[in-house]
Amino acid sequence: MFRILAFFVSLLIGQAHAAEKILVFGDSLSAGYGMAREQSWPVLLQARLASEGQPWEVVNASISGETTAGGRSRLPAVLKQQKPRIVILALGANDGLRGLPLPQMRENLTAMVRQAKAAGSRVLLVGMQLPPNYGPDYSRAFHAIFAEIAKAEKTALLPFLLEPIALDDGAFQPDRLHPTAAAQPKLLDHVWAALAPLLKRP
Repeated sequence: MFRILAFFVSLLIGQAHAAEKILVFGDSLSAGYGMAREQSWPVLLQARLASEGQPWEVVNASISGETTAGGRSRLPAVLKQQKPRIVILALGANDGLRGLPLPQMRENLTAMVRQAKAAGSRVLLVGMQLPPNYGPDYSRAFHAIFAEIAKAEKTALLPFLLEPIALDDGAFQPDRLHPTAAAQPKLLDHVWAALAPLLKRP
């Protein structure tokens, strides 16, 4: 009996180790700011994968307030530690909100995409849009960077993370920047549409 039990335990451990990882690498929009972490869309993503019997492990390494410069310095160590098969790169919002130089943001995002690809990861680049008060020229240039990088680096792209809720004031916390917990399933559905093709690739 003990040998049989030990066999099944070792089998389960082996299956756990075999699970490929999805790394979510973003800012407060992915870190679950203002809510219990289990309510955030990355945790909901893990639950959906499990419900569909897909052996993926979601690792959420998002940090509130993170800029592309901070992410660029942090990513190599995270890639080395986690060895993800897929990286969901969702940074840039804080660069835009702080009015940081766009060439620097482009350089940082491009470097992170290349770091992930060099580590053997498939990349889903998640874009963002800025509120209109940042000026039309800066806002247009900011948003265009994500598509330009995705095209140049041949990565998957989700143009605007908040697209499903952007016009719904009730979907945001009082700061008008961070989505509510109730809005997280909509964000998950939006991310899922772009992520699903990457899950099927060998």
